[in-house]
Amino acid sequence: MRKFLLFMLLIFFSGVCMAGMMAKKENKTAIVIASFGTTYPSGLKSIINILDMVREEFPNTELRVTFTSNIIRKKWQERSKNPKKWLEQGVPTEIINVKGIVATLGQLSDEGYKNIVIQTTHIFHGEEFSDVLEYARGLNSIKTIKERWKPFNKIVVGRPALGTYGDKYDYHEDIKEVVKALRPDIELARKYDAALVYMGHGNEYYSTGAYIETEEMFNEMYPDMKTFIGVVEGYPSLEIVLKKLRQSGKKKVVLKPFMVVAGDHASNDMAGDEPDSWKNILQREGYKVIPVIEGLGSNDAFARIFVEHLKDAARDGGIILK
Repeated sequence: MRKFLLFMLLIFFSGVCMAGMMAKKENKTAIVIASFGTTYPSGLKSIINILDMVREEFPNTELRVTFTSNIIRKKWQERSKNPKKWLEQGVPTEIINVKGIVATLGQLSDEGYKNIVIQTTHIFHGEEFSDVLEYARGLNSIKTIKERWKPFNKIVVGRPALGTYGDKYDYHEDIKEVVKALRPDIELARKYDAALVYMGHGNEYYSTGAYIETEEMFNEMYPDMKTFIGVVEGYPSLEIVLKKLRQSGKKKVVLKPFMVVAGDHASNDMAGDEPDSWKNILQREGYKVIPVIEGLGSNDAFARIFVEHLKDAARDGGIILK
């Protein structure tokens, strides 16, 4: 009888342990860093810096990276056929084999990850960030006959650098944190007695007024300096920047991308040798231009903003990161 009781207790505790393991498996958590991406190996350091910060903050949580740009992702898919070439240039395997957000989330689901925190590295709430939100909403809405077969328990999305709409987090405060983090750019312009001109990406689908508000915050926080922000797509254009620049009286310009990575736009549209690059247009206007081809993500204080937004999203969603 005693042996029988011991046997039954062993079965019971084994069952409890197995149930605990299954529950743990079903509640595995992962972080996904969703970046627009870049085809420039030199520009990857900004993304890698953000990834490294997240790994340091949450060393025991699975971390994946995805690129939201279809064009950039297809380029890396082609390059992945010859990985050795890119590995020799210091490109991480996770970038060479980068997937889209749906494929990334699908793979995590297959591996048993049920709680996902997606942190985008987009500058503001534009087209790319909106699409990420829709992917998350769509997957969160999936219902299955058996609850346990739902692909995810919860997917949450962290806000962009300049914040988003709503009353949960004041986007004005997010803008202020960005401007504080970019003080080294102001100091560089001050060193050259130059105006600071940023090239942002922008878009044609959402208002890009966040750039104007950020420009105003720069000039309010650093009143002795002149900072101007223009975008490749949308408002304000370079023509708008030039009008303000002429009124500033400055003869020198520190020109820098207002983008997380310094990729194609920074190397060509901003500082390239083509006649229509911002650098050459400014030079024809009589300005001495000091181009700085470095993404904002290389600035630790700026990269830290995404870590904080990630933590906010996890906390709000009741997801524990370790």
